[in-house]
Amino acid sequence: MTALFSAEGISKHFGGVVALSEMSLEVDTGEAVGLVGPNGAGKTTLFNCLLGIVRPDTGSVFFDGRRIDGLRLYKRARLGIGRTFQRLELFSGMTVLDHLLVALRARGDGAQLWKDLVGIGGPRRSEIDTAMRVLGLVGLADSAGAMVESLTLGHGRLLELARAIVAGPRLLMLDEPSSGLDSAETAVLVDVLKSVRSETGAAILLVEHDLDMVSLLVEKLYVLDFGKLIAAGPIREVLADASVRRAYLGGEQ
Repeated sequence: MTALFSAEGISKHFGGVVALSEMSLEVDTGEAVGLVGPNGAGKTTLFNCLLGIVRPDTGSVFFDGRRIDGLRLYKRARLGIGRTFQRLELFSGMTVLDHLLVALRARGDGAQLWKDLVGIGGPRRSEIDTAMRVLGLVGLADSAGAMVESLTLGHGRLLELARAIVAGPRLLMLDEPSSGLDSAETAVLVDVLKSVRSETGAAILLVEHDLDMVSLLVEKLYVLDFGKLIAAGPIREVLADASVRRAYLGGEQ
């Protein structure tokens, strides 16, 4: 059976530095997969290669059986890939609801987006209903009219997640979604991600430094160290691996 998303032999050099060496991974339909490793392991570089932000020196990326490493980022998104950012990326001067309506238009037909640009467009009832349903799923329905500047960091993370899922992606690529959150906000995020996965059936590829959070969300884990894959498989088995404990946890325990 073909994986929903896969990468084969991804390598990347920056000058004389080997950031990634022959990295491969797979995410099956509906599966939650984690990608972890110590600082400098190459996680961000790999994530950017998978998304098309960085061009790898070698290797290929596939989505639903189609090779996509030559596609631009927005075209990958329209195939059914949603993503969030390690650094919160929201637009000032816009409401919570506006963020989702813009995301829907960006993934939809170009004609409607053109009307928006010349000031003659407006949200359809169906678009508002979809956006409100997604805001309800992440717990932000009561904040639909709020300006993003008024949101806490935790709510900002939830809004970014809502924006990523509003167009119904088959794969969510999440780049350290707990970054900057306290333990209570992280717990809320975990619960929301579980609900999103249950409700939408979307697969998840999660890059994260918080192993406790990862353990609550994923079934399969890939571990990078110095740009190389050192372990992969079911999360319980991987976290028990001695090489992982040495590289990521600071020694065998």
